[in-house]
Amino acid sequence: MVAVIKTGTSIHRALNYNEQKVKQGVAECIAAVNYPKDVSQLTLSNKLNRLLKQAALNENVTRNSVHISLNFDPSEKHLSDVQLSEIADAYMTKIGFAGQPYLVYQHHDAGHPHIHLVTVKVRPDGSRIDTQNIGQNQSQKVRKEIEQAFGLVKADEHKQRQAYELEPVNAVKVQYGKSETKRAIAGVLQHVLNNYKYTSLPELNAVLQPYNVVADNGNEGSRIYKNGGLVYRIMDAEGKKIGVPIKASDFYNKPTLKHLQQRYAQNEVARQPHKARVKNAIDLALLKNPKHTLQSLVNTLEKDGIHTAVRQNDQGLIYGVTYIDHRTKTVFNGSNLGKAYSAKGLQERCSKTEGLALNVRLHHTADKRPEMDKQTGESGQKLYTEQDNSINIPKAVNELLQPEQTTGYVPHQLKSTKKKKRKRISHHP
Repeated sequence: MVAVIKTGTSIHRALNYNEQKVKQGVAECIAAVNYPKDVSQLTLSNKLNRLLKQAALNENVTRNSVHISLNFDPSEKHLSDVQLSEIADAYMTKIGFAGQPYLVYQHHDAGHPHIHLVTVKVRPDGSRIDTQNIGQNQSQKVRKEIEQAFGLVKADEHKQRQAYELEPVNAVKVQYGKSETKRAIAGVLQHVLNNYKYTSLPELNAVLQPYNVVADNGNEGSRIYKNGGLVYRIMDAEGKKIGVPIKASDFYNKPTLKHLQQRYAQNEVARQPHKARVKNAIDLALLKNPKHTLQSLVNTLEKDGIHTAVRQNDQGLIYGVTYIDHRTKTVFNGSNLGKAYSAKGLQERCSKTEGLALNVRLHHTADKRPEMDKQTGESGQKLYTEQDNSINIPKAVNELLQPEQTTGYVPHQLKSTKKKKRKRISHHP
């Protein structure tokens, strides 16, 4: 079981998020704890007013809303409403929310079973429940106790098996016309935005693209671009944008461009410890098989939980590469890792025999300077030619492993210090 705790200033927002899910038919309110009526008899006003009334007992608590999600292993879809309610009750009691009014919503919009709990941090006597570091101090211990008591899949073992990490997201892949557009996009965003460490819009789109979703800030000169706006759109199988764009501000978690930019700096710091893993995975794959083609290298990295998004222009020339490590939830543009891991560097390190669809005919581009890619700032002009790709990888590795020869330059300190014999001048009388 994995628990996620969020606090906020708006009880309305947390409640409305779950109620909207109910209206869309992808959630249901299965329990109302410490409410005067049974959950089946409660109206929306009943649910909201109970929480607002208790929060009003201490107006000094501005961040009075608490929104918790409890996430279970995909194999635990058999959990009944009664079992989920019992788990919720045990969890809330153990983390210090015993006696608090709270609502339990079961959601069905992802590939794993999960519930949402909505409550407030003001007690009936007006005192405040301290939620500082509650995730680390109380929730971690409680989670393990509940896993043991209810026989749930342990989160630690779950990570060791890498069940989630090897799958990009559990959200249903968006297909325009087959699912309600906004709801489908929201399901993908909810997982990706909070879990992956991206530092630019192109990096974010590299994660969203496999799910037919794209974050679009418009073309340079457009009104949306000038105003710093952002919309989310659905793409078809060919990667073309289709359907009506939805403004970022229309989503519950407000994934606006300003909000994303605030996360970039935090993500940059958070992803640094994981940079070495991606580089090592690439180096090791090429060391084990120096004859890798670009496509076979991509396939090998995929088995290690690293998806390689290769960018090509209309002529089929590769001009960029982005690595998405689903195990550590980090995203790196090739140039961020160094020249050897950029689009050009990666091709130079691979064999020139490409036998799959990813194969492209590389040629000199000096005659016509390709258009600069707006999102990445990388140009196809940087590509090497087919002749440049004739490096003998096995031979190069062999030479690198040979002992260093010292027949060249010798430091001055190690040079012979033999002195020349001075001739004695004989003086004849």
